[in-house]
Amino acid sequence: MNTYPQITTLRKIRQFTLATIDGLSEAQFNQTPEGFNNNIIWNVAHMVAAEQGVCYLRAGLRTVVEKDFYNAYKPGAKPEKHIAMEEINEIKSLLLASLEKLEHDLQENIFGEYSPWATRYGVEIGNIDQALSFLPFHEGMHLGYIIALKRLI
Repeated sequence: MNTYPQITTLRKIRQFTLATIDGLSEAQFNQTPEGFNNNIIWNVAHMVAAEQGVCYLRAGLRTVVEKDFYNAYKPGAKPEKHIAMEEINEIKSLLLASLEKLEHDLQENIFGEYSPWATRYGVEIGNIDQALSFLPFHEGMHLGYIIALKRLI
């Protein structure tokens, strides 16, 4: 049973994101328009990486995704290489798979220890519940970037 309404919200945001990017070509996923410092696939992967950092790393846990994946898409990172369609499809599948794992881990109550911190937006996060409340804002912002990027490519 889902006792976290934020998971439901995140699932809807991620499903809408997948619908928004459906049918894009490899070139479109990788294109960085002038005035932007990232591209559509980076933003999609960043949603997963940010969830990993905000929920798992801040709780002193290992990321569910590979460390190289996290480092490539964590806050402050920028696209460094062309992403092939096979990897794009893997990133797209991670969007929902990582959320399913998060929901399972929440039900298993593994997020006991949590290091308080403040986001770059000044939001204070001191526990997993506050982290879950922040994620829909963050993902909605990146969905907005994805929509803007899609209009420019």
